Amino acid sequence: MLTMVSAHGLDPGPTQRPLTAGLLAGLAAALPALAILDSFAWFETLAALFGTSPRTATLLCAAGCSLSGAVYALALGRGANDPLGGWLFGLAGGFFLWMLVPLPLLHWLPAWSGTGRPLLVGRPAVGLLLAALAWGGALGALFPPIHRALRAGIDTEPTGRASLGPEAAAMPKLARTHDKPEGPPA
Repeated sequence: MLTMVSAHGLDPGPTQRPLTAGLLAGLAAALPALAILDSFAWFETLAALFGTSPRTATLLCAAGCSLSGAVYALALGRGANDPLGGWLFGLAGGFFLWMLVPLPLLHWLPAWSGTGRPLLVGRPAVGLLLAALAWGGALGALFPPIHRALRAGIDTEPTGRASLGPEAAAMPKLARTHDKPEGPPA
């Protein structure tokens, strides 16, 4: 099936295994984000809000970052696999995630906590923004190499040999030569 699809210029390579790559890249990108959240005392606030330990809050955040990496891979598709602009896509994804997460944390959860006031203000709120941006940038930078490593066994055609599909468009030896004028200008 893959041979038939490739013969028609529809190379499915860059979209294969994006969920696994997103999960792994999201988990790897969680490391700098968790360090930032820890330095801004975010886990203590979150643990107090949910009535758990800071360690459990840390594990929940790591799981959330990993699942958000899979959502990132689904939402961006081939754009998530861009080795040059991936960090920028990831940074935008982290900012978007930061815009979505504080709304329930700052507005809905205070009603559950019984205090009636937002708990994530000041240092924890700033830490959440910085962590979301660090996570997004790291996710965008880590996704292409992780995805490339997961695709290593899928591709049957060696790289640099594609004559059709997206890889062929990026190969200089297949560039059209008749677009350039030859000889002296008239």
